[in-house]
Order: sequence, then C-alpha cells, then structure tokens
Amino acid sequence: MRINIATLGTRGDVQPYLALARGLVARGHAVQIAGPEQFGEFVGSAGIDFAPLPGEFLALLDTPEGKAAVAGGKGFSAGFKLLKHVRPLMGRLLDAEWDAVRAFSPDLIIHHPKSIASPHMAERLGIPHILASPLPGFTPTAAFPSPLLPMANLGPFNRASHRLSIHGGELLFRKMLREWRFSTLGLGKRRAGSGPIATLYAYSPHVLPKPQDWDDSVGVTGYWFLDEGKGWTMPAGLGDFLDRGDPPIYVGFGSMPGVDPVRLGAVVVEALARAGRRAIVATGGGALEIGDVPSHVHVLSSAPHDVLFRHVGAALHHGGAGTTGASLRAGLPTIICPFMGDQPFWARRVAALGCGPPPLDRNRLDVAALAGAFAATGDAGMKDRAAILGRRIAAEDGVTAAVEHIERAAAGCGW
Repeated sequence: MRINIATLGTRGDVQPYLALARGLVARGHAVQIAGPEQFGEFVGSAGIDFAPLPGEFLALLDTPEGKAAVAGGKGFSAGFKLLKHVRPLMGRLLDAEWDAVRAFSPDLIIHHPKSIASPHMAERLGIPHILASPLPGFTPTAAFPSPLLPMANLGPFNRASHRLSIHGGELLFRKMLREWRFSTLGLGKRRAGSGPIATLYAYSPHVLPKPQDWDDSVGVTGYWFLDEGKGWTMPAGLGDFLDRGDPPIYVGFGSMPGVDPVRLGAVVVEALARAGRRAIVATGGGALEIGDVPSHVHVLSSAPHDVLFRHVGAALHHGGAGTTGASLRAGLPTIICPFMGDQPFWARRVAALGCGPPPLDRNRLDVAALAGAFAATGDAGMKDRAAILGRRIAAEDGVTAAVEHIERAAAGCGW
C-alpha cells in the first residue's frame, strides 16, 4: 500500500509517527509523512519520505503570544487563547496538506487528530483513513472523561465529554472547512464520507487499559518508540558526572516553551539541594535555564531517552505522552509538572498507578513542593511499582501491533 501519514504539532506529535512509518516500510509499504517543515531533517534522516507543511503553528508556541497562552492555560485552554492567531494560517495549511497528499496518491491516510483535513481528503480520493493518536479521547467511553478536560471523572458525563475532542477542531473551523471542501476539493459543504476504518492509540494498555465499551476496530497498541540511542555517544562530561554519585534525577520539559525559564531553573536547583539529590537537566525547548551550574547538576540540551533513562533514578518532566511512556518504560518514578493539553491527564494517571507523586502545579511551583516530590521518588514501594510497570511496557511491541492492526483494517476494505 501507499500510505500518507499526516501529523501536526511538536516533536512529540511527530516522533511516534516516524516509528510507525519505519514499521510500515519494513513490511513493504510505501510511506510519506506530511508534517511541520521544522522536522524535515529529522524524518529524512530515518529514510522516510517527507512532505513539509507550514511551520507557523509550531513557531507560534515560541512567540510572546504563545508563551503567554501556555503560561495561563490548563488543558486545552491554551489552544483557545491562540485561536485568533491560528485562524489566519489555516487556509495555507489546508492547501499544503492537499498538495502533499494529491502528489503522493495514497491508498490510505493515517492521521493525527490535529490533521482535521485528512478525513475530507480521504473522501475526495475515495480511500479509507485511520485515526492514530498518542492519547485517548477520540472514541467515546464511560471509563474516563476527555483527556483535554481538567477533571479526573465526570461520572455519567464521561462519554459525552469525548465529543469535545472528536468534533472540536471541525466546529472551531467549520465555516473555513466547508468553503475549502467546496472550492478546493470540489465536494459538498457537509462531509458525506464515512468515519475512520480503525482508530489506533499509541500508549500501553498497562498504563491505561482499553475500555470495555470500545470495539475491535479500536486498538490500544502500546507505545510507538523510535529509540534513537543506537550509535549515540555519551559526552565525556556526562559520563564523569554519572560516575561521581548515585543515579541522578532527569529534569526536562521537552519542546515546551520558556515561560519563565530562569525562575524555573532556580527552583529546580534549590529543590534538588534541599532534597539532597543530583540531576541531569535537559534544557530542550527553553523551559529551563540554569545560570551558574552547581556541582549537583549537569546541563545538556538533549539526549535520546532510551539511552539516558537507563542511567537515572527518577524523572521530572512535562507529561507529554511520549516522554511519559519513555520514563515509565525505563521503570522510573515519574514526577509530572504539566504545561498544557493532555499533560495533566497523564500526570493524574501516573500518580494513580503509584509510579509518581501527585502532579505539580507549574503556576504555583516552589522549592518546598518540588523538593518534596524529589524526595518522594525514593519511596521503596513507588520504585517497585515503577520497575514492574517498566518491565511490562518493555515487553510490548507497539509498532508491530499497530502495523498489523492497520493491515487487517485495510484488508477488510479490500486493499
């Protein structure tokens, strides 16, 4: 099959799809990833065809407006605050996605939930599409509410809450989508095509079990790990730091923008000292900044989690789905300080599993709270639970399970 994978967002929204693409190529399929132009080298270096899409959405997070939205947002509210900046960019994105898909002539489209154009393009081409997501929320269930909501349980309203995730994008851009369907795709202004032939969730059922009210078309496959560490050489300074004491704590907030990086860095450094712990601090997207680096801290820009996490004793991060999966697979007690989106959901889930302390409130984070969280990761019971969960996740092969699910679903459509 010829398969177009469409994804939008930060690196955490691209990396698992690259792992999936490699799995599909290994099975003999031709695959193209259409994603933000910033990831062209990243995808291309893995030998996967790449179609660049406008990168303004990703760049928006690093603007003053983007940082302000993240600073004041919880759950999906940050996205709402950026809508007035996003709407003017949508037309160009829709056209770029269509150009990429049309040029590739796929038999199947696999898409991230943020690619709201994908079902419409599949309808125009008369081909099936599959929804693939790192987080749940796009299949109604009574088991839990939408991960984009800040509540842990809505009781009888859990199932209805998922409509927010399923239809939110279409509702926000309804007028634009209708006009684009008519003027560009030559379709009626209302979508007549059927829904996805399958839905895939790229997380472990040991972290969040598949609800009983989901049918066989929905797969909770396990994480789609890329594992970039093969061939990576640990810098000498990092190796020396590791050799000087007990396994440190990993501290990093991935692609999250720097809201007040100097203050956050100072809180981390002082909290580590108060808890008597060492740390490797990954500055990543700029959320953290360490000025004078003390002896109990080692700073790096980034490192492959599949290698680095073997050398640490716990982790503090933002709670992105991929980073959460990586720290849990490594068997690490995991502290989550969420910034936005689905991150509070994973923070609550890790705490419920007993593999980390309660989530930290980034807007109220102080030295005492963070030092307490660092100390909590030394609890023997928490360490045992994290180790058991890590072994279970490590035994899974999420990419293979996803590829097999895709092939079964496509075969059922005659492809």
